[in-house]
Amino acid sequence: MPMYEIRVKGHLDERWSTWFDSLTIKHEANGNTIIAGSVVDQSALHSLLMKIHTLNLTLLTVSRIETDVAC
Repeated sequence: MPMYEIRVKGHLDERWSTWFDSLTIKHEANGNTIIAGSVVDQSALHSLLMKIHTLNLTLLTVSRIETDVAC
């Protein structure tokens, strides 16, 4: 499954992790929040972005994290 880091402006309480499909919520020293973890497919990613929109959060970045897969 692809891994993503979604960065939003402001600190989001870690209790929102469940609403964001149990993704990890990490605060940055600069006051922003990273929501990170595995996302099943593009539809699930779109759903996460809609949740960010619904909360009226400022979206800063969306990054796909490449992981090394040992074969």
